[in-house]
Amino acid sequence: MPDYSYLNVYIPRDTTREAARQLLTEHAEYGDWELDRLRLYPDGTRHVRLRRKIIRVQRTM
Repeated sequence: MPDYSYLNVYIPRDTTREAARQLLTEHAEYGDWELDRLRLYPDGTRHVRLRRKIIRVQRTM
């Protein structure tokens, strides 16, 4: 089972949908993050949890 590293991103309610999409796209393209969970609250704020796989390098003999 792979290990993951997580990043929590809070997006305020006055952020447009396009700006939020661009922010998450940049994290995905340049940081190799993928969407794990997105919560949209009634007041319009978004809580996004991103994850990426931790690659462990094993020593060769």
